[in-house]
Amino acid sequence: MDNIFAPIRTDIVLQNETALLYHNYQDFLRFQHLYSSAVREIQTRLEVLNEEFSILYAHNPIHHVESRLKSTNSIIEKLRRKGCDISMESAKRNINDIAGIRVVCCYIDDVYRVEEMLLRQSDMELVKRQDYIAEPNYNGYRSLHLDLRVPIFLSDHTESVLAEVQIRTVAMDFWASLEHDIRYKKDKATLPAGINEQMLACADEIAVIDRKMQDMYHRIQAAE
Repeated sequence: MDNIFAPIRTDIVLQNETALLYHNYQDFLRFQHLYSSAVREIQTRLEVLNEEFSILYAHNPIHHVESRLKSTNSIIEKLRRKGCDISMESAKRNINDIAGIRVVCCYIDDVYRVEEMLLRQSDMELVKRQDYIAEPNYNGYRSLHLDLRVPIFLSDHTESVLAEVQIRTVAMDFWASLEHDIRYKKDKATLPAGINEQMLACADEIAVIDRKMQDMYHRIQAAE
């Protein structure tokens, strides 16, 4: 989590924009508390659902859950790219993934089970849905993205907070993690020829294995 008084980048422009985003340290604390509360709220609901599913069906659809809050510098950079004002209110309106939760499931079916269970909750509002499993991204990326609005019950009011939930299988997460390491930790211009095509081919091969593992699981269930 970034310290707003010692941002990673030290140029004067970014320091001035940071001051615009958070007028004072209390603003920063309130902002961070709001979005960290959204993460905890969704994580708690996922834990309850996973435990119930285990009791009813002797199967945990969720392998593990990860979370993160977008850093101050990342928020500012994204607002700049979007051409939006640099302020807390602008960030709340224009950025859906300040709070991010990644749900890693065992099988493809589990991805959609988790989605169904989350959206069945009456106070959870779906703002946007992108299914990169049914229609993979151009580079082979697969995952289900849900932008959800979740209520946060504060001492004197209730605030509705946007969070991005990414739901994917262990296999999809394996590919995405390594693809990110290769593509974004290196200058794209320096990638050797053919790497993009190889990464896409690997994504397709991993997707085939993902479907085979699910098919084997279904056959084992049917034989019990």
